Amino acid sequence: MTASEAGGPTNTTREARNHTAGASSGRWLLLLLLTTVLTQTALNLVRPLISYRVIALGGDGLAVGLVTAAFAVLPLLAAVPLGRMADRTRRGWIILAAGVLLLTGGATSLAVTTSVLTVAASNTVLGLGHLVFMLAAQGGVAALSPAHNLDRNFGWFTAAASAGQLAGPALSGLLLGGTTDQHLTQATTEAFWVAAGAALLALLPALLSGIRHERSSRREEGARKTSTAALLRMPGVPSGLFVSLALLAGLDLITAYLPLIAESRGIAPAVVGLLLSLRAGASIASRLLLDRLLRFVGRTTLVTASCSVTAAGMLVVSLPATGVPGMAVALLVGGFFLGLGQPLTMTHVVTAVPETARSTALALRLMSNRVGQVALPFLAGVIASPLGAAGALWVGTGILATAGVVPQTRRLRAGRSRDGTPGDNSQL
Repeated sequence: MTASEAGGPTNTTREARNHTAGASSGRWLLLLLLTTVLTQTALNLVRPLISYRVIALGGDGLAVGLVTAAFAVLPLLAAVPLGRMADRTRRGWIILAAGVLLLTGGATSLAVTTSVLTVAASNTVLGLGHLVFMLAAQGGVAALSPAHNLDRNFGWFTAAASAGQLAGPALSGLLLGGTTDQHLTQATTEAFWVAAGAALLALLPALLSGIRHERSSRREEGARKTSTAALLRMPGVPSGLFVSLALLAGLDLITAYLPLIAESRGIAPAVVGLLLSLRAGASIASRLLLDRLLRFVGRTTLVTASCSVTAAGMLVVSLPATGVPGMAVALLVGGFFLGLGQPLTMTHVVTAVPETARSTALALRLMSNRVGQVALPFLAGVIASPLGAAGALWVGTGILATAGVVPQTRRLRAGRSRDGTPGDNSQL
């Protein structure tokens, strides 16, 4: 099915839109990147602290896994309906702002939690806010970026997310400092309020971004006609979703279980924050370099390397003999390659489907990510209970190693390369 058959714009219309989008990209893209940095700083300030909060409330490794999985439960039900709504609406900035408010509410509710159950409920709100924000932001990049700038703009967008992933854990380490177990509850409460404030600051740039999608009767009809089943049957989409799931699940497991591994080895929370920030900094560098890397290396090779090297890094971190220097090297190298996979799967998904269904396809991608965020932390928690936190990282290592094989066994079409001709860069 082509974009025109699905009710999408013609080449002439697309070129005109791309020219307009390119001319005005400075403002909307800058505001979107600022919003992303602020929201992801808040989110990644909160998420490592959730593990400490669970520990402070008497939870164990299994409880950490269940609470981490709660982040993804509600988004599983909401992803596709939200994606279809985004495909049919012009007001992307409203959805963006709604995501910001949900993230603010989730962080605020975490600050007043007094039991593991209420932590899980608050984490569910946080997960829904993250889904809504990411769907609106990624849909905006897909809709407003000229075709030849998709890789670059998705790279910049994910680099902004990584900047938040760097700043958030660093702030959490500073706020907790050398906090003892007896004072973890109070320390995490203060940090959750700081996160809520950071998320709220993102509301203004979100409202000012003015992200809009083109709207026409043909676009709305096309969005309705392209069913979920039809999207899943399109070449490359299922495997692309699996690769994205594996990469995000690996990141989640590192975020959730590194604090537990560190605690078992006598490593302070401040050091954990720095290690997570080091990983995020490496991901920022790789995403800023993505456009240049694609000039020399195809998508298939980059995605394979992203999964395989990240798996190796997780394995090194999990080994009992690995100290702080070894963890730092593993997270630095693994973080660089981890950063490459997500923007590539975004470009892959949006170029593999009709333009009228791009937000729905991105929603499917986010939903598959949430499936992984529910199932894999649960499995990791079950394994971590008898084997310790390192066992949870072994789960992530296995999934990522499997995902690394997928691009090589199936050369998947992901649209067209920047010059408009199929090639290795058009494959996952």
